[in-house]
Amino acid sequence: MTKTVPLTLTIALSGLLAMPGYATTLQVKLEIPTLNVAEYHRPYVAVYVEDANGKAAANLAVWYQHQDNREGHGSKWLPDLRQWWRKSGRSLELPVDGVTGPTRPAGVHTLDVAANAPQLAGLKPGSYTLVVEAVREVGGRELVKVPFTWPATAAQAASGQGSSELGAISLVVKP
Repeated sequence: MTKTVPLTLTIALSGLLAMPGYATTLQVKLEIPTLNVAEYHRPYVAVYVEDANGKAAANLAVWYQHQDNREGHGSKWLPDLRQWWRKSGRSLELPVDGVTGPTRPAGVHTLDVAANAPQLAGLKPGSYTLVVEAVREVGGRELVKVPFTWPATAAQAASGQGSSELGAISLVVKP
């Protein structure tokens, strides 16, 4: 006796087989610490990916003041994010859809980025580094780097720790 597989099931299964071998997602958690200082300003933060050669490969987030105030427009201070600015920022037309946003208060903030998101769609398989850079007016500047492999064939978890402008940085890459 032969069994026949319904046509709809065959089509559904063939669709699964046609999908790419990886559908990686990337989750970044970054902490902006509470600072006990006389004059506090929210930090400008850039979260981006560098390739194995140290070149910017993807911008995940850039948080800065978008609106004019008595000191001018916030984009004026973006070059203070020195590493990001040299590698990527100065060549961008800001704001970048899906990347730029307002500054964030102290606390833990999460970025979830799917592999098919425009920021990651162009990443080729290989070794990369997540870079989180923060700078604050009347404050300091800090850079934390976390290495990872793209795309993930198995779940990856890595972390880094800031000492002043940034707290804990964690990265989870899931296949």
